[in-house]
Amino acid sequence: MKSIIQDDLTRCYVCGRRNVEIHHVVSGVANKPLSTKHKLLVALCPEHHRGKTGVHTDYMLNEQIKRDAQFAFERTHSRAEWMQIFRKNYL
Repeated sequence: MKSIIQDDLTRCYVCGRRNVEIHHVVSGVANKPLSTKHKLLVALCPEHHRGKTGVHTDYMLNEQIKRDAQFAFERTHSRAEWMQIFRKNYL
């Protein structure tokens, strides 16, 4: 599995721990396959994925990772392409 956001998917994107789970940055039934297709994935330790300080409970962390994903996507694509695919601007 590859990511355009993070080179090393063996370490948590937030804290660097090694015990990680892969997070689809733009989630939801329709968007999860799009996250996979466009390599919008990050590795997160269990705490930063599902814990009290994780992306599913910490709005600010979730939004920051989405901004990082959109920024990475727009290095090789346009904002219009992002909006056509994901329909929300995080930048």
